[in-house]
Amino acid sequence: MSGLRAWLIDDSPASRLQANLGRAYRIWAALLRNPLAVVGGLIIAALIIMAIFAPVIAPYSPIGQDLDNRLVPPSAAHWMGTDELGRDIYSRVVYGARITLLIVTMVAVISAPLGLVIGAVSGYFGGWTDRVLMGVTDIFLSMPKLILALAFVAALGPGIENAIIAIAITAWPAYARIARAETITFRDSEFIAAVRLQGASATRVILNHVLPLCASSTIVRVTLDMAGIILTAAGLGFLGLGAQPPLPEWGAMISRGRNFILDQWWVATMPGFAIILVSLGFCFLGDGLRDVLDPKHGDRQ
Repeated sequence: MSGLRAWLIDDSPASRLQANLGRAYRIWAALLRNPLAVVGGLIIAALIIMAIFAPVIAPYSPIGQDLDNRLVPPSAAHWMGTDELGRDIYSRVVYGARITLLIVTMVAVISAPLGLVIGAVSGYFGGWTDRVLMGVTDIFLSMPKLILALAFVAALGPGIENAIIAIAITAWPAYARIARAETITFRDSEFIAAVRLQGASATRVILNHVLPLCASSTIVRVTLDMAGIILTAAGLGFLGLGAQPPLPEWGAMISRGRNFILDQWWVATMPGFAIILVSLGFCFLGDGLRDVLDPKHGDRQ
């Protein structure tokens, strides 16, 4: 084991594979030294496990109704109680992890590459290209994300697919700004000039050299934005514009439980706790990644 560790942390790697594995090992070791990052990672790992093994973990069907057990408080039979239709809230929270993980994953997959490419192109070319792309970006940034998402969902129609598209449309401008700022710092550097002298096209320079250098900052920002994405998705679900019944989406569960908040507090409180916990997990993990991947932030500590 010590031989493998020495191979990973070797200051003079013999191959690109060794260099990449060594960097990944150093990042992993640095994250393990951050208690909050470890807590955040465990919360996210629990979310993923719940989403994958929901049929095994959940004791009841998330949509099965049992009107004889309506609004039962938390007990040994129903750990988080039941809702107004007798559905087990714990089972619905567990299955709701699938919807939450689907939303944050799809939004990140759509918005992060889009913003990364737009920002890199804007920063690399400059001039009128930069002014046009950043003008569009500023228009999106000037609007509150939830209001903008509501407008797009209202135009596209309610549903989880349209909610994902709407949230992704509101999320990409922040990544474009980060990528543009990163690109401007090194677009005139010597290694970029050397690549150009070798005859590389602008597309090749951006894809092979600019985008990889912007990836670290974007990953950190995406992780930190996950909490906001979850809250936006929950807000759309609360308003009935996200995942539609009977899907166990956490925001929709809170919306249905608000009518019972005074007497049957568990109906709305339990999915609310799930949203808070997962949001904190992404924030903790994002802070840890920022400390490791963003040297400028680390220098300010």
